[in-house]
Amino acid sequence: MDHKVAIVTDSTADIPEELVRKYGIHVVSLRVLFGEEAYADGVDLTSEQFYDKLKQSAVLPTTSQPSPTDFMNVYQTMLDENPDRPIVSIHLSSGMSGTYQSALLGKSLLEREADITVIDSKSASYGYGLMVVHAAELAEQGKSVAEIATAVEAMRQSRKLFFLVDTLEYLQKGGRIGKASAILGTLLNIKPILSIDEEGIIYAVEKVRGHKKAMARIIELFQKDLAGKRVNVAVGHTADPASAAACAEQLRGHFTLNEVIYTNIGAVIGSHVGPGVIAIFMWPVPE
Repeated sequence: MDHKVAIVTDSTADIPEELVRKYGIHVVSLRVLFGEEAYADGVDLTSEQFYDKLKQSAVLPTTSQPSPTDFMNVYQTMLDENPDRPIVSIHLSSGMSGTYQSALLGKSLLEREADITVIDSKSASYGYGLMVVHAAELAEQGKSVAEIATAVEAMRQSRKLFFLVDTLEYLQKGGRIGKASAILGTLLNIKPILSIDEEGIIYAVEKVRGHKKAMARIIELFQKDLAGKRVNVAVGHTADPASAAACAEQLRGHFTLNEVIYTNIGAVIGSHVGPGVIAIFMWPVPE
């Protein structure tokens, strides 16, 4: 029997499919609802299909977390296959969703004791997807649950992330900014730079006029912490690989890039920020 740690996450980690397959990561889907139509995130609806629907839909989609039973069933299936295999389950920030709570409840519903460690990533999208992939790499190497949990927390502390929002329409529709701010911001070509704080809540770092200036400002913000270091970078995009590649090329002029990963920002984050977003996740290469 394989006693290596098994890794579980949810669809908001936005992990590229090839990495999910490579490491055998178990992904539990959130649901995306356009009115009465419900889709399993990443299963029934690809990122491309989602952004097409988002642009055409009169209603803003809503999202719902997996139920405790969804998690219980995933854990149970894994334990049926290998009862002694420890599980590390890493999820979307509890500051944004009840997914983490659902996973904890799912664990408590199991009829027998199981070695399951549920971690609140305090992040979103590939901001914690990169932590999940790192956990899976360590599991492959035979590391223990404690070693994996410590490494995941260290990575959360060292990685930096910024989202550059193209349109204010979806932040306004979702009630995150007022209508007057959205209209004025659109007239002035304001591009908000967002990030995620220590508690796992999205916040506005700065508002900058124009995409070019905003991108230059993001590079300055990264340089505060990561200048002179070799870094890995992931660029998240809303089904727009050309913009992501152009962004990576720009970063190459300022940082020593080791690994570059491209990932689609999925439906859950996309519902809140809309199309045209670029997200940059950067973390130092371990010495």
